[in-house]
Amino acid sequence: NVMVKLRLKRCGRKQRAIYRIVAIDVRSRREGRDLRKVGFYDPITNQTYLNLPAILDFLKKGAQPTRTVHDILKKAGIFT
Repeated sequence: NVMVKLRLKRCGRKQRAIYRIVAIDVRSRREGRDLRKVGFYDPITNQTYLNLPAILDFLKKGAQPTRTVHDILKKAGIFT
């Protein structure tokens, strides 16, 4: 049984990061192969896009969000 995490994967240019929110095996590295992209987060314009059904599905199956992703999801009001 594979531990899955919801975590950020860095994309974008140098000095201009944007992050994909991905469901990914705990054992892979940050840029490793993800199971599924479930959104993205742009820290510079502070925009987020979330695929809520997919995220809720992964959480229901026991995926753990990292702290940052948890904060993003909390701001989007998922845990209410």
